Amino acid sequence: MIRRLSIPWPVGRGGGGGQAFRVLAVSDEIDPALEFLEVRRSLGPIDLVVGCGDLDPGYLAMLGDAFMAPLLFVHGNHDRGLGWTEHRHLLPEAMADGKPVRVGAIRLAGFNWPGAREGRADRDDLGAWVQVVLLTFRLVGRAREPLLLISHVPPAGTGDVPSDRYHRGFRAYDWLARRLRPPLWLHGHSPLAACPSAIDQLGPTSVVNVTGATLVELQPVAG
Repeated sequence: MIRRLSIPWPVGRGGGGGQAFRVLAVSDEIDPALEFLEVRRSLGPIDLVVGCGDLDPGYLAMLGDAFMAPLLFVHGNHDRGLGWTEHRHLLPEAMADGKPVRVGAIRLAGFNWPGAREGRADRDDLGAWVQVVLLTFRLVGRAREPLLLISHVPPAGTGDVPSDRYHRGFRAYDWLARRLRPPLWLHGHSPLAACPSAIDQLGPTSVVNVTGATLVELQPVAG
């Protein structure tokens, strides 16, 4: 099932009332409904496809092509090995950790699963802090503009599974969310069955688990 939600997106004084920026965010599990043309048409125009990790490159490429939309994605802990590398050519490069990019009027930054891309996908809490420090330095003097954050793993204590060390969020991400107060943080990794809700609040930040597929409309508001 493709979930839908609307998020207020600050656009500065005198803004608001404009057209929503529409993001199709996917992660971890293929949503078979998206393979049908009728379903894709029912979603309407998509401005950006976002992948939050652990999805086949062919699936991500199909979505970008089908919706004729830009594709941004981060790596998860499972999208590695022969099956991934054989089809890697179908995709653009993954988002660079902590490097802001812009699609239309929306500024985004992403965090891949920290650590080595080959071999075991061990949890790397220190690597998450390195990612956060990189972004913090890059935002010096520019932190006031709204930022959409994308990661595989959620912030610790928000949208994660605290009882499962492997599915526990990163404290570094929690620190960053409390410091930057972004309007929206998209992630995957946490099994939906283990989470009370796919949407959590961390102060003003909506933290959304997009496992499967979620259509997010960023509604411009004066801010």
